This record gives sequence, structure tokens and C-alpha cells, in this order.
Amino acid sequence: MTPVRVVVATANSHKLDELRDLLLGVEVSGLDGDDRPREDGATYEANARIKARFARALASPEAWALGEDSGLEADGLDGRPGINSARWADDGIARLLTELDGVVDRGARYRCTIVAIAPDGREVVAKGTLQGRVEGPPRGDGGFGYDPVFVPLGESRTVAELGAAWKREHSHRARAARELALVLRAS
Repeated sequence: MTPVRVVVATANSHKLDELRDLLLGVEVSGLDGDDRPREDGATYEANARIKARFARALASPEAWALGEDSGLEADGLDGRPGINSARWADDGIARLLTELDGVVDRGARYRCTIVAIAPDGREVVAKGTLQGRVEGPPRGDGGFGYDPVFVPLGESRTVAELGAAWKREHSHRARAARELALVLRAS
């Protein structure tokens, strides 16, 4: 049986590595070259769809095309940085902690949406959420993005302290990828 092939539209090597780890039994690759689509959607799903359509135009006919968008939503900041998490600041963690200074509500969540387009044009949408809170100063050296300041619900350590094995099982991206993997493996 030929493995399912997926082409991911991402410039983020960390996300690509995570998806390879999460989509076991699926051949995952990124796009060659520096061209990337403009992420100007109003939602995670819109941005993921933009990326998936971009990958579909460049992927081989037998491969699935995948776009992923995710972000951190802080309750005390009315959901910011949200879909702008990756572009919010040169140092997003520093800005997040500065803006939350003196804010009592530290509740937050990571959200992830994956849009996959099948070789036949069928579209699949998978979503995952990880609830928690923002704490500072940054702790841990695992993960990326806001992981050093995000403490998942029920945990006392940050995602960066919990490590890759924990993240593969529990993260917002892992939850969305598990949902997607069921569809990919059945195709």
C-alpha cells in the first residue's frame, strides 16, 4: 500500500517537524522555495484554507495539500494576539507579558485549525484547542512560540518544560492532527 502523501504550506520548520511526528504513517513534506501565501484571512480557518489552496496548486496530483494556522488567545487581552500570534511582535513573549502586566485574568488557549485538500478536491477541516494560562517569566527550553509562558490546564509546568512527548499527545496541534489523521489513513 502506498503511503498517503501530504504537502504542507509552511515556512515554520517546527510546525513541519511536529506534523511529521503527529501524522504517523503519512509522508509529510513542505514546499520547496521561499514563496508563501499571504495570510490575510480573518480567522484561523481562513488562513489555513489560503495555505492549503496555495499548496494544492504546487503539490503533485496524488498528494494531499495541507494548510495550518494557529495562535494564542489571551482572555485578559480580549483574545489577542490570536491569528496574529506569529506576526504580533519581534519578541511576542515579551510583548505578551508586558501587555498582561497587572492583568488579573491570565486565562488563555492555543487554537489550531488544519485545512487539508484531497487530490480529488475534497476539503477536510480539523480543529484543536488547548486551554491554560499565561505565566511569566519564560521557563523551559522545549517547544517554540509562546510555549515557555503557556501553562496547560491541570499542569504546573509550561509547555516548554513539559517537552516534546507531552506536546505530541496533548497540544492543540496534536488534537487537530489526530482528527485529520483518521481521514488521511482512511483515504
